[in-house]
Amino acid sequence: MNASDKLGTRIRKYREKLGLSIEDLAKNAGIDPALIANIEEGNTYPAISVMVKLSRSLGQRLGTFTDDQFREDPLIVRQNERREEATPHRGATPDGYHYYLLGKGKTDRHMEPFFIKIEPSENVEFSSHEGEEFIIVVSGEVVLRYGQNTYRLQEGDSMYYNSVVPHHVGAANGAPASIYAVVYMPA
Repeated sequence: MNASDKLGTRIRKYREKLGLSIEDLAKNAGIDPALIANIEEGNTYPAISVMVKLSRSLGQRLGTFTDDQFREDPLIVRQNERREEATPHRGATPDGYHYYLLGKGKTDRHMEPFFIKIEPSENVEFSSHEGEEFIIVVSGEVVLRYGQNTYRLQEGDSMYYNSVVPHHVGAANGAPASIYAVVYMPA
């Protein structure tokens, strides 16, 4: 079972446990019902912003859908042991974000840490959700679109913002980039 199948199965389980139809969940989360069906069927691995909306609408934390098992503190993720947990989420094209979950297994966490590889793309989808995000650029150049403003960040630069403001983080100059990102969502 791949990551998309596991995620879809968990979302379906929690949705059915609450007695919600796909349409009910879509309405509560503000997401297209077809997208939820594709996620539940394992055909699509959603963007973080979609996962946040689904987890909130199902009364769960984000990690409920991404964790496989519990690990005692401290949780250590060695660089050579990282595995991509998601397929690119920007439509059917091979570009997008490649997520490496760094908190997987710590069930009592309040933040979601990631290492993310960003492929260049012309597609700009804004995201908005409760909480805050802290990002450090590891390689390449990144463009942060935050509300009506645009910022360029280079290797070593960081950004920290309220994620309720519509935002998009993308690779700049047609070249890949990578970042560390920590997403905090209040309980």
